[in-house]
Amino acid sequence: MEKRGKVLFLDTAHPSLQEGLESMGYDCVIDQDISPDGLAACIDDFSGIIVRSRFRIDREILSNARHLRFIGRIGSGMENIDAGYARSRGIACLNSPEGNRQAVGEHAVGMLLALLNKICLANQEVRQGLWAREKNRGLELRGRTIGIVGYGNTGSAFAGCLSGFGMEVLAYDKYKKGFGGTGVRESSMEEIRERADVLSLHVPYNQETHYLVDRDYLEAFRKSIFVVNTARGKVINTSHLLDALEGGKVLGAALDVLEYEAPSYEQINQDALPDDFLRLMKMDNVVLTPHVAGWTHESLVLLATVLLDKIRALDTPRV
Repeated sequence: MEKRGKVLFLDTAHPSLQEGLESMGYDCVIDQDISPDGLAACIDDFSGIIVRSRFRIDREILSNARHLRFIGRIGSGMENIDAGYARSRGIACLNSPEGNRQAVGEHAVGMLLALLNKICLANQEVRQGLWAREKNRGLELRGRTIGIVGYGNTGSAFAGCLSGFGMEVLAYDKYKKGFGGTGVRESSMEEIRERADVLSLHVPYNQETHYLVDRDYLEAFRKSIFVVNTARGKVINTSHLLDALEGGKVLGAALDVLEYEAPSYEQINQDALPDDFLRLMKMDNVVLTPHVAGWTHESLVLLATVLLDKIRALDTPRV
């Protein structure tokens, strides 16, 4: 078999990805402890890199990569890769959002149901011997309007998961037109602000979406709303969200991501958390999970499968 070079795994992946690359003729090297300086020093030895989000692959690192053909991101977000510079050097930047879109969609539905039905609060109370039925009376999804902002892989999957609940589903995407169909209608932000009972965020994180949801954004909604975020923590200004929660403009929030996460998303800095985080922890109308919306046993396999298929397509000569 013709040798295609070496691929460096900087993060964990399902074993099928390594097996598939080796079957294509690549030698795989696993180094999850390498430093940015160490990567810069050895990157010229590799044809490919497999990464999640442990550290940023920037221009300084990529400038040493004379033989690198691809960077494979296990997952969706590409904010930790200088993709523009990489492509200018002929390096393909591949990701696999198709692999965990269903997982994110289902998790968002689960968080929304937990939030509206006060499931997390009721669970805690029952375990403490409290049986407060009226206090934990919930709300139904049927008859309510949800606004989905960002209609890519996860936004569209979330819309599909909502079918059958009897909601009106409005979707807006600044960079897409002509989408929609059964169960979801392409909309404008103006209509979503006017009609939505629930806002769900499915946008990538970049300079344009940093603190996209701030005080003015929330105040522009005519109704008081529920907020769901399975995108990135810094898409929401947490301080402004807290003010809206305390003031009643936001009735509740379901957050799988927080702006206090480390760049790897593997932890939060417990020793340096701001007062806003402590405020958030005290709120009964907030549901939190640790960035696991796309983190299922099934998606672990699918993320690897999708990425492997894209690398294989990259290596397949076009007829």
